[in-house]
Amino acid sequence: MTPFRPVLFAAIAATGALLLSSCATNEISQPGDSSQELSGELNGSGATSQASASDAWIAAFQLANKSVTINYSPEGSGAGRKAFMSGGVSYAGSDSALSDEELAGEFAACVPGTKAIDLPVYISPIALIFNIDGVSKLNLDAATIAKIFKGEITTWDDPAIVALNPGTELPSATITAVHRSDDSGTTKNFADYLNKVAPEVWTAKPADAFPYTGGEAAQGTTGVIDAVTSGKNTIGYADASKAGSLSTAAVKVGDKFVEYSAAAAAAVVEGSPLVQGREASDIAIALDRNTTDPAHYPLVLVSYLIVCQEYADPAAGALVKAYAGYVASPAGQIEAAKSAGAAPLSAELSARVAAAIATIK
Repeated sequence: MTPFRPVLFAAIAATGALLLSSCATNEISQPGDSSQELSGELNGSGATSQASASDAWIAAFQLANKSVTINYSPEGSGAGRKAFMSGGVSYAGSDSALSDEELAGEFAACVPGTKAIDLPVYISPIALIFNIDGVSKLNLDAATIAKIFKGEITTWDDPAIVALNPGTELPSATITAVHRSDDSGTTKNFADYLNKVAPEVWTAKPADAFPYTGGEAAQGTTGVIDAVTSGKNTIGYADASKAGSLSTAAVKVGDKFVEYSAAAAAAVVEGSPLVQGREASDIAIALDRNTTDPAHYPLVLVSYLIVCQEYADPAAGALVKAYAGYVASPAGQIEAAKSAGAAPLSAELSARVAAAIATIK
């Protein structure tokens, strides 16, 4: 496994440098900003990947704004987007941006006729976690991963896996591949990677729901982690911040096998374009899954705060604007790096997100 902690200091240092470089121009609200007198309750729901970072963000923001209460329920990206669109919460956390179909719908919390926007605030690798008898290191390429999770490769000593792991004694044990049972942005990112890099195998269109039968289904990130940990000869996918002591596979990028790191995840995002055809404040990233640069780890997720461009309730809009401003600020990104090993937003992306947040009403 490649733990987050060795790269965490670099991430914090990079974020700290960003903080110093942006002090003069950063207009994002910070916790404890004396110019603001915030009060009220804010409810959000969504991605389990954001849970650790959200706990840290909320604690810091509430400490500085003692009349504010923020509740975040990590029920999965799909559930969060649905709750937000129906008006059940004021913001959503999601490991995938709103689809064109969702943007064409209505958003109950927003002023009629206005739309929601996607704000990237959390960058993290997706780890391929495994628990194989007698094996602590594992190399996999996209086509082999796809065949494992589709059920086309069923034993750990399959020739395709053996060829990728010379010198490793792999057991002739049945593979148990664990996937999410709930609608999950992590699943969509995992599927997007496989569909882009191994399209001849993973033919299903990327979606929040896992597309194939077989394997073992588990609820949420915690459920996947528990199933892989407690099972035998298991493999699953999860936000890397939750991998803990589990072993993790290296993924083939170009001609090399790359282990996950916050720095390698940030590098992919930095080199990826924005989704075309969106409003200026809607910042959805089209991740470059097909990179061959071994400094990149393409099995990555970008998690978003999804908010209204203009809220029907101005008080809710003010709270969301202030909280989102803190989350995306250098100080908020440092909290995410410390609490979850997340990669910080680059200076360019941070400035773009700050400008988008400034338009929230």
